Amino acid sequence: MRKSALTSRRTTTTISVVDFESTVQEWLLDCEIRQHSAATLSLRRVITEKLIWFLKKNRHEHCGTPELKAFIAYLGRANHGLEGRWNNGRKCGQARPSTIRTFYAHLRTFFRRAVEEGMLSDSPMESIASPIVRSDQVQPFSEAQIESLIKASKLTFHPKRDEVIVRLLYDTGMRASELRSLKTKNLDVPGRRCVVQGKGNKYRTVYFGKQTAKALMHYLRESPREPGQTVFYSDRGTQTGEALRPNGLLQLIGRIGTAAKIEATRCSPHTFRHSFAVQFLRAGGNVFSLKEILGHTTLTMVNRYVALAQADIENQHRQFSPGDRLGTKST
Repeated sequence: MRKSALTSRRTTTTISVVDFESTVQEWLLDCEIRQHSAATLSLRRVITEKLIWFLKKNRHEHCGTPELKAFIAYLGRANHGLEGRWNNGRKCGQARPSTIRTFYAHLRTFFRRAVEEGMLSDSPMESIASPIVRSDQVQPFSEAQIESLIKASKLTFHPKRDEVIVRLLYDTGMRASELRSLKTKNLDVPGRRCVVQGKGNKYRTVYFGKQTAKALMHYLRESPREPGQTVFYSDRGTQTGEALRPNGLLQLIGRIGTAAKIEATRCSPHTFRHSFAVQFLRAGGNVFSLKEILGHTTLTMVNRYVALAQADIENQHRQFSPGDRLGTKST
């Protein structure tokens, strides 16, 4: 009697790899039923597939806290030999801290769900500390750099498309995922605005200027689209009309940055978002409007842009202080 009582209280924090695979499929189906966004579903599918790959590669029959710690450590490791991470020779560096935390967060959600479903008595993720992600120190582009990027975009293999991409990212502050999923039906070029699908399937309206509208008209005149089609196609898609992929957009911006000779500033789609936010604040825009334009739910991230903008204002004042310049003409 005493033995059975002890057995009933024994905690279970590991799951077999076979059960893990089947439970993942149920979880993804549940996410779909609960109307999670396509981006969230795709991300969770990738994360769980990577974990399954890791478990099988290392011949683990079960997944628990030790295996999950090893997996997270693997993400943060820089040296993976010639085979690279995920057996991809081009991925030899460590994953970014934000990527590691994203993996951690989604796996924690999965295992908490497994506990709710009775698969486990306790989550093996609960004893693993959340990875530290320090504040993003991305420096915004200067106006001169933006002008160089626009000039460089006009000299690519797809000049009209690439110019529009650069202008839209800078002029609207939209996320890379929002640009890639942008549909023609959500574009109002004469009204200089478009509707984007942000995080959590939330839609919002963003606005752009006359030069961006002009570039868009030239691009769509050259490459007409049906209302339901994406605005920006992938060069290497497996299907006609496939949307530009995340890595494809990242590489495209990198190539344009190299051609524009951008140095000391990370050339990525997200840097355009930083640049838009800082320029918006420098021009006198308020933080509450910026929060809505960027699609943030809180002011936390917006306050980081405020700090960058204020630092720039301080530097400008120190350089061009009217008070300091008073005595320069009389001496």
